[in-house]
Amino acid sequence: MWSLRDARNRFSAVVDAALAGTPQEVTRHGKPAVVVLSAAQYRHLLADAQAGRGSFVDHLLAFPGLEERVGDERDEDSL
Repeated sequence: MWSLRDARNRFSAVVDAALAGTPQEVTRHGKPAVVVLSAAQYRHLLADAQAGRGSFVDHLLAFPGLEERVGDERDEDSL
């Protein structure tokens, strides 16, 4: 883990380590602030996140109890 000051002073080392496959954590005021990782790792993370995400419609249809509520509303409309 790098402090912000050390990461700034040795940015080439931070980038080299990230390119070698080890994400580099940087702290600010002793608290985790950012992670530096290679562009390839970043693209891989994005692809994984997008692949696991369904459509907005799928998200709405997965809402618990939605089928029952939609059925109840249809029954009331037919009265």
